[in-house]
Amino acid sequence: MIKNLFLYLLFLTLLSCKKDSHDVKELNYLALGDSYTIGESLQLDDSYPYQLKNRINKIKDVKIIAKTGWTTGELIDTLSYFDLKNKYDFVSLLIGVNNQYRKYNISLFEKEFEILLNMAMSYSKDINKVFVLSIPDYGVTPFGFKNKNEIAKEINLYNQIKKRITKSYNIDFYDITDISRNAEIDKLLIVEDSLHPSKKMYSQWVDRIYRYVDLKTN
Repeated sequence: MIKNLFLYLLFLTLLSCKKDSHDVKELNYLALGDSYTIGESLQLDDSYPYQLKNRINKIKDVKIIAKTGWTTGELIDTLSYFDLKNKYDFVSLLIGVNNQYRKYNISLFEKEFEILLNMAMSYSKDINKVFVLSIPDYGVTPFGFKNKNEIAKEINLYNQIKKRITKSYNIDFYDITDISRNAEIDKLLIVEDSLHPSKKMYSQWVDRIYRYVDLKTN
């Protein structure tokens, strides 16, 4: 009798564990951007979207739509051709540095960034899980150091616009620009191309944002 009762309780425990394992929700994540999103010169696993996925166990799938050199306009054009049938649990947007680098009219950036933010929201299951990252300051890198002050001033202006628009939609905005500026002293924050962030820098970005993202996985 006691043996049968034990086996019955064991069966119920195993059944409960099996049910709980199926109840764990697996989330997906769409990252939109440019070279800062794909992790130029790095393995894909070292990019910030994948490092974020690896920190947050519930995120199982990452899709990146980004390319080195893309401006806001080029990202809009590309997304217009994509048939994104799936909705995503999380969507991030990091774009704008190439607009600044090419000296495009900043009013064009303002218009196109808002279009992209609305596109990002349209891909999301829940707009509260859309987030935007600020533009890093490449003026502290060997590539941009000659024009360091000018680049810093313009990057600040672009980020002010990004933050204002993002906040007007009650979307989360994460400022990682100050972290990027540490590369002026810590050369390990830049890869061998003397321009793009290293795995170490991306880890620091993720350190800053993953707790806030993780809170929204429930």
